[in-house]
Amino acid sequence: MTDLLGVDIGGTFTDFVLLRDGQVQIHKLLSTPADPGQALFMGVADLGVPAAIVHGTTVATNALLERRGAPTALITTAGFRDVLVLGRGDRSELYNLNVTRPEPLVPEQWRQELNERLDYTGAVLTPLDQHELEQLANWLVQQPIESVAVCLLHAYANPEHEQRVVTALHAAADQLGDRKRLYISASHQILPEPREYERTSTTVVNAYVGPTLDRYLERLGAELTAQGVVSLRLMASDGGSMGLRTARELAARATLSGPAGGIVGAAFVAERAGFPKIITFDMGGTSTDVALCNGSLPRSGESHVGGLPVRLPSLDIHTVGAGGGSLARIDAGGALRVGPQSAGANPGPACYGQGNLPTVTDANLLLGRLRADHFLGGRMLLDQERAQAAISVLAEGLFGQSAAAIRTALGIVRVANATMERAIRTISVERGDDPRDFALVAFGGAGPLHAAHLAEALSMRTVLIPRYPGVLSALGMLAADVTRDTSRTLMADLASLTSETLTLLMQTEAAEVIAALVADGEQAERCTIAFELELRYRGQSHELTVPLTLSSELTGANQNLALHEADLQAAALRFHELHERRYGHRMLDRPVEAVLLRARGISPRPALDLALETSAREKPLAARAMLLACLSDDPLPTNAALYHREDMRTGDQFSGPAVVVQLDATTIIPPNWQAVVDRDLNLVLSYHVSPEIT
Repeated sequence: MTDLLGVDIGGTFTDFVLLRDGQVQIHKLLSTPADPGQALFMGVADLGVPAAIVHGTTVATNALLERRGAPTALITTAGFRDVLVLGRGDRSELYNLNVTRPEPLVPEQWRQELNERLDYTGAVLTPLDQHELEQLANWLVQQPIESVAVCLLHAYANPEHEQRVVTALHAAADQLGDRKRLYISASHQILPEPREYERTSTTVVNAYVGPTLDRYLERLGAELTAQGVVSLRLMASDGGSMGLRTARELAARATLSGPAGGIVGAAFVAERAGFPKIITFDMGGTSTDVALCNGSLPRSGESHVGGLPVRLPSLDIHTVGAGGGSLARIDAGGALRVGPQSAGANPGPACYGQGNLPTVTDANLLLGRLRADHFLGGRMLLDQERAQAAISVLAEGLFGQSAAAIRTALGIVRVANATMERAIRTISVERGDDPRDFALVAFGGAGPLHAAHLAEALSMRTVLIPRYPGVLSALGMLAADVTRDTSRTLMADLASLTSETLTLLMQTEAAEVIAALVADGEQAERCTIAFELELRYRGQSHELTVPLTLSSELTGANQNLALHEADLQAAALRFHELHERRYGHRMLDRPVEAVLLRARGISPRPALDLALETSAREKPLAARAMLLACLSDDPLPTNAALYHREDMRTGDQFSGPAVVVQLDATTIIPPNWQAVVDRDLNLVLSYHVSPEIT
């Protein structure tokens, strides 16, 4: 299918990348927070109806962060109604005496218990009373709720009791006819794994955001289908995409929908450019997302959104509240603060003409790093006087004089950069990786504005700016394979698991994964399946993920895999190596315990064919103009060259100080940095200090 549209709805802008007959066309619109789909429909109208759309959305994320999800009830085992309140005993901020836990998504009156109990093997200790169950179901459907999460103790080992609860809820709702439509999430379908708090939290999150996302996708699918769109997929948190059926059932998979697209896009662009080891830097209007890719996408078994654990496969993304729209203010101690509050799309930064509060975007405009007449390719004129007025008020509070607006603007950018620098150190230095060994891939509408200064602070020497940095998340969505994951609890010593036993379990999980992908419209013969084991030493509380390498590849068309004892021995050896790398030691005398078996089904997308080079260079690249801008830490402006990105061809090179403008972003090349245009029209920035300076 050569007619593909990637759509990323962000907090400030909605980005579009249209791939039609190999040609790339990009588009940006201001987001419509009151109705996120409205911006999507307007973009489709502007670009023409495509055959397929891959969509990244913040609908599920915002429902969690803003607590605007569906009224939700929880049914759990007697004695476990307060699991959501108790949570875990660890503290994210060890020395903060005022740490508060987020309020549970389910209020106390809707956290209900059933007198039933299973042990960890799934054996029944206390039978489920059918009369009590029916009474509870009939009471719940009379409550003003839209959704129910069902999470009974040890249901991962035996789902029978949960299945009976789901059946009773449906029966009670059916008695009310059209007056009651319940969205039901059961833990054995959402997360059939141990750890009661995480399993309950994930199931509740799915139930809480499910109705909101379901209504959104129902309307979206109906309108786009009526317009002629053949296929609509949603970006998932794990870096894959999913069909509408899966997205509506497993809404919690979409909690990191947008950021995941950016990492996939960055990895795609960097691999083509010859940079396997990258740190991704996605700075948008509201927040900044960073991730470390050491030759592959950084996968994790758990993410946190709004302080709540979502234990589903996701990309390992670290987010901080620093974006182009982040508000600058003076705190109670007289210090300059930037973020995490944001001006968003409405009213937006002061220079957008609606608001009057200073933001990072206003600071960049005042410093000359953003050009008022080149924003969005010149389609949107920024109000420099309004930005000056907003920052002057802040300067008056900081320095006692509004004339210090430039110094204040530089301070705003420095504070924002410090926040983003700490985020990159968190995912690299704090985990044993040296950022100097990686290239920084900068994207998002504001990423290229800050990338070189950020890299310099981290002693990184290479920055990659994709051809279309401001819409890279939307491009990544087009490159994302369709994926589906399942898991099976093992809770057994690895040595006691025979290859025959594990083979049967793997075949069962494979069949489930393939069936789910086929239900989403994928072809079984195109799908491949990868397996992982979650292993730990006996007595430990947490596991390490170990890929299970098979002697033969398993595909949707061939499920006759053969797991050998040597494959299990190799997994054990790999676990010892990973444990030593992570914790500095291995315990060869301690039995290895297999906690989970994971299966990941992948329906690969055809490789994207990007025809980016349009014509040969006829004359040397020349700057369009010279301008005055503060491109270093010096508040005094200096001469800088202004380049247009569309003028650039493969092999072009130039040095900073320079500003590069294009429709979707502005790139800053400070002094001592050199830029080269590669074969994909990416800008590759290298740090270079001339001999006379050194």
